[in-house]
Amino acid sequence: AARRRRCRHRQGGREAHDDQHRLAPCSQVATLLAQDRLRPPMTARRIVATLTTAAIVHSAAAALVRSHTQSALCGRLNPLSPAKATASCRPVLSSGWTSMTTLLIKQQTSAGRPMRSRNDQIQAVVQDENTVSERESKAETIQQDGPFRWVRTSSILEAKPSAAVATDVGEDAAAFSLEEQTSDSWQRFSAAVALVLGALYVLWVRADTGYGDDFMAALETFCGGNSHLVTLCLGIIFPIAHSGLASLRPAAEKVVGARAWRVLFALVSLPLAYSWIVYFIAHRYDGLMFWDLHASSFAHSASFVLSYLSFFFLYPSTFNLLEVAAIEKPQLHLWESGVVRITRHPQMVGQVMWSVAHLAWVGSSFTALTMSMLVGHHLFSVWNGDRRLLAKHGEQFEKVRDRTSVVPFAAIIDGRQKLPPDYYKEWLRGPYALIAVATLGAYAFHPFMQAGAALVQNTGLQPGGILG
Repeated sequence: AARRRRCRHRQGGREAHDDQHRLAPCSQVATLLAQDRLRPPMTARRIVATLTTAAIVHSAAAALVRSHTQSALCGRLNPLSPAKATASCRPVLSSGWTSMTTLLIKQQTSAGRPMRSRNDQIQAVVQDENTVSERESKAETIQQDGPFRWVRTSSILEAKPSAAVATDVGEDAAAFSLEEQTSDSWQRFSAAVALVLGALYVLWVRADTGYGDDFMAALETFCGGNSHLVTLCLGIIFPIAHSGLASLRPAAEKVVGARAWRVLFALVSLPLAYSWIVYFIAHRYDGLMFWDLHASSFAHSASFVLSYLSFFFLYPSTFNLLEVAAIEKPQLHLWESGVVRITRHPQMVGQVMWSVAHLAWVGSSFTALTMSMLVGHHLFSVWNGDRRLLAKHGEQFEKVRDRTSVVPFAAIIDGRQKLPPDYYKEWLRGPYALIAVATLGAYAFHPFMQAGAALVQNTGLQPGGILG
């Protein structure tokens, strides 16, 4: 009855108070009384006994709040991370005896011990219905931890930096955070990729509407039908377009903007790359056969493993898909962690590995010439890439250059680069998990690539295109 009177005196308030100790919200008191779950005392002796018991419980709870058992209690609630549990429990424990009792009930329930006292049962009901303060605390916890608790502990979806990142000059490579992603950005990314690939198919790939067949027919006519000369020309045209546009980037971005230049870069590079890949697949066995290891299962396995591992040496900027598609403003990043600790130019190393693997499996003169052109382009990119990074980042790049090497593991062997003890964290990341799966998919897709290249060759020339 006294509690109901206090509730009437505090109309519009959130909680009823008994002296200095917080009790259940007024709205819940009325609910408990209506459900006969909070029975009023029948005698004066029962009132005295109830108040005495409550005072003892209140004093014990207050003592627990001030005692050093707070960290131990929170650690038992979260044994995997006692420090985080203590930090998260501190605001709850300091809010009063009600939250403390609720916390004790949680601990008793998780340990399998029954709740015996009626006061504990009342607090369990209060806990189930959630007070306003508890709801706000949970909302804050959800906002900090994200929509899924397992995301917080997953290195794949939430990149964990290694100990060396704090002293690095460059950026943390291949870092991916699921919580930082927005659905709007990825919807625009999907739309941009669909638009670009659709335009590529209509304007270049498709024979009756595109101009890819016209370009290749003109190139073959210029080379007299010699496939070696065709791949040699493609090995000259593509690097000039690709590296040339990359070198012009600083000046061009000042004129047309970073996003517009990235779109122009893609519109030139993608058609040339497509034509060279299709032509290589269709003519890979042309010319002299230096060796044929198709009968060796060991050669096939070794070529597959080397080719598979080469994709883990992709340059980290490739993983910034939103920048690649110009959804976010493209940047010339200075990376230092991850694969860059092994080699400052992982793209070149990966291309060498991929080329050696394919040349070992297809030992033709055409394949040897094509692989030589690819490796030569990437060796040029080592010089050109360092030049561009030096012009962009200056002294910071010089520090990264002093601590890294072009030859894999050279800086580690001579002591200029020291791998942190938790270096594995720089590899347990989402982009590398995607590469591990996508590369297997690309290998399984090889028969379809070969069939598509044969279809392009057999279709032949259909002059003109959609634009006339």
